[in-house]
Amino acid sequence: MKVSVDADVCYGSGECAFRAPAVFGFEEGYGFVLPGRAESGDDELIRDIAERCPSQAIRIDGKKVTD
Repeated sequence: MKVSVDADVCYGSGECAFRAPAVFGFEEGYGFVLPGRAESGDDELIRDIAERCPSQAIRIDGKKVTD
């Protein structure tokens, strides 16, 4: 499963990069998925981070993840 960050929705809380620095980065006020880490969507931690994203900008397989 592919994980991505919707740059149009992200407002830069940085939670993703703080909680999973091996998967997410934070630059110029916005989160992003590090190169080569897009296939991390199966990881339970990544799904939890997506569910808790304050702006709901993290997508798994192109969809918002809700609790």
